[in-house]
Amino acid sequence: MIALLVTGNLIGAGILALPMQTGGAGLFFSFLAMAVFCGAMYFSAIVLAREAVEQQEEDFNYPSLYGKYLGPVGKWLATIANLLILYGLLTAYIGGGATIIVSAISDKAGSGPVLTIAVTLILFIALSAFTAAGAGFVARYNQLLMLFLGLCFAALVVMGAGHVELKKMIFHDLRFLPIAIPVILTAFHFHNIIPTICKDMEWDLPAISRAMLLGMVIGFIMNLIWVAVGIGVLPLTVGSNSIVSGFEQGLPATVPLGRMLANSLFSAVAIAFSLTAICTSYAANGIGLMDFNRDLLGGENKLKIIAATFLPPLIIALLFPTVFLKAIGVVGGVGIALLFGVLPAIIFFLKHRSLPARFLALTVGLLFTAALLVDLSNDFGLIKTDAILDDLLIKSHMQLDQ
Repeated sequence: MIALLVTGNLIGAGILALPMQTGGAGLFFSFLAMAVFCGAMYFSAIVLAREAVEQQEEDFNYPSLYGKYLGPVGKWLATIANLLILYGLLTAYIGGGATIIVSAISDKAGSGPVLTIAVTLILFIALSAFTAAGAGFVARYNQLLMLFLGLCFAALVVMGAGHVELKKMIFHDLRFLPIAIPVILTAFHFHNIIPTICKDMEWDLPAISRAMLLGMVIGFIMNLIWVAVGIGVLPLTVGSNSIVSGFEQGLPATVPLGRMLANSLFSAVAIAFSLTAICTSYAANGIGLMDFNRDLLGGENKLKIIAATFLPPLIIALLFPTVFLKAIGVVGGVGIALLFGVLPAIIFFLKHRSLPARFLALTVGLLFTAALLVDLSNDFGLIKTDAILDDLLIKSHMQLDQ
């Protein structure tokens, strides 16, 4: 059951964004990157689980953990990174969910800013009300939502598999791979619930390790299958439903896939899958952020805590309707890479004296540091994404014409 909880936390915004971000790099190299970073994220999960088991504290939290090892700098870095992750994910869920709904109804109702704002507000109210009801209320429906999510995913794969073209999977451009790494990190992020997992499994570290591994393996397989379907079905550069077009517009993969297949059943299931994934992930991260704000602001004024938790993501989503992929990139490349990558590697390095252990810590730490630097370079325009996309367009046409 805990393994499925881990998988449920993995199947959220990351899986919706993966085909758009990894398509240019190609299936094989995307698989390698996913395998490497999945392993690295499991390493950091084990480090953090060991710390939680050693302390066995009801109020275990990451800022205090990093403050213990790295002092005030570590505590504040962890606090900022955690806020970036949680606020960034909520923003991505609101923006991505609104994009999915607007894309589904725009052909009938006409697309425009009024429709986008209305859908965003309605979705925000529904998601936030569900989350604000509390962990007990959410847990009551979580298993049913996860079952429904799994059935939708299986149906999407079955319907999409018949339209996969193997030649589309062969194309690759390694310059596109670094751009995809932040989303890959987000797709393997579940670390905010590790303290809860440790508590629920009564601090049994071997059992916790097995449950996390199983959950991540299931999530890895689902992510890989979804990437294969996306890359195999969608054209890379040609048309408004291409991977490149979806990347430039910041769309979740289900939107161009639904348009491409022109299958009303697929579109309906894709919308149900996407919104269910968004709902479960929004609730999990929203509850975590509410707890954080409760500690920060004091727990006596629930309305103030709810406003501090949910209003900032709503405002950003309203101001920047195509924020989905950008928000996911910042969350993964900065917040997750730092909080659940670099910092756990430092803890492991400090606690172990053997050369192999320190070499492992340095390797993983440098891997996450590279991901962080690549994302910052992309955010500040040092990576010329437009030029890469232009070259990708030319290269893909040349290869497909051969």
